[in-house]
Amino acid sequence: MSIPIPEKRIAEFENFGFGLFIHYGLYSQLGRGEWVLYIDKIPLSEYENLTQTFTASKFDARKIVSMAKAAGIKYITLTTRHHEGFSLYDTRGLNTYDAPHTPCGRDLIREFVDACHEYDIVPFFYHTTLDWRDYNYKHDFKAYLQYLRDSVEILCTQYGKIGGFWFDGNWAKKNKDWEEDALYAVIRKHQPDAIIINNTGTSARGEAGNPELDSVTFEQGRPTPMDREGMSKYYAAEMCHTMNAHWGFGHADFHYKSLAELIETFCACRKVGANYLLNVGPTGEGEIPLMQEALLRGIGEWISKTGDAIYEGKPCNIFGTGKNFALKRGNKLYFYVHNLSISGDSNVTIEEGGAGEKTFTGVKAKIKSIHWTDCGETLSFVQDGEILKINCTGYPYGTDLVVRVAEAETEE
Repeated sequence: MSIPIPEKRIAEFENFGFGLFIHYGLYSQLGRGEWVLYIDKIPLSEYENLTQTFTASKFDARKIVSMAKAAGIKYITLTTRHHEGFSLYDTRGLNTYDAPHTPCGRDLIREFVDACHEYDIVPFFYHTTLDWRDYNYKHDFKAYLQYLRDSVEILCTQYGKIGGFWFDGNWAKKNKDWEEDALYAVIRKHQPDAIIINNTGTSARGEAGNPELDSVTFEQGRPTPMDREGMSKYYAAEMCHTMNAHWGFGHADFHYKSLAELIETFCACRKVGANYLLNVGPTGEGEIPLMQEALLRGIGEWISKTGDAIYEGKPCNIFGTGKNFALKRGNKLYFYVHNLSISGDSNVTIEEGGAGEKTFTGVKAKIKSIHWTDCGETLSFVQDGEILKINCTGYPYGTDLVVRVAEAETEE
């Protein structure tokens, strides 16, 4: 058996490495997460009143996309319609339950796509497949599926070139025929190079599905290595992750992950070749909360110090101890080292892990030189066959990158 060669669009998607997920809708005004309609059992007649106060007055697509650019984001996946059934785009007569028919009066997806193209960010569209509001979803499923396809066709034909579609909801009716072939055919007709993803949810992480899909998903948790031996096609992998416990805005959710945890999770994704799709949830007015913006900017600063191999570097069967790993790009290897200590006076430094010799196995290429990407310091090393031992110096006082990267030149 052999590993299939990835199609061009899939290879390009893998090289994006880092994406931004944005969950925004009517639910954002309530500030209790994106499932508030379902979890709180709010009557539809009451919930629909949120359309009367949906202004998106602080939704500034250019500001959001420029912030993503500064964070090192390569693509953004925005909720065009979530499970509540409300659309951020002009549904062009399919219904009036959309942003243009609220006090907002704007097609937010048009603004989003235009901003992405301006900043050279690739726009992706999240679109629910289930719908808690639609009558036919419960009573005439075939008619509902036609409505879903018609909705997706609008997104395929009215916004120029799209990077991909991210579907979510088939897990709600596992025994139903979702007519996936017909849905994906709409996309292939109008957007042949679009990546197609259909989320398998938290209960089926990493499972492949319809052969037209291009990537498997890992929701929360950590991605596992893909075993592509004997697969009929090459699937990419992507893990989506929240900064706190909600995808949509939670006004009283203060349980944020630390910047260090987000950096380590990003590295854990790239260690196995998976993209990292990190979520933000704008407020009801459409503004990214300051904490979320700060965490994104922190990741961008980390990337600026550790190099861009995090995007195009590939897993290469080199193994380190603990969380340490290596990626390969061209004739260079990049060693990602965790838990180094800080050098300094014992009165002001706190030990975490330690500096010193770090061992990597499976290093077949002859190493010429190694240096830290953040400061250029040359590192000594010993190579014995496929075993490489790098003398990893500690951080200077006032520095801690969480994961430090050593770049190695090889004789290949």
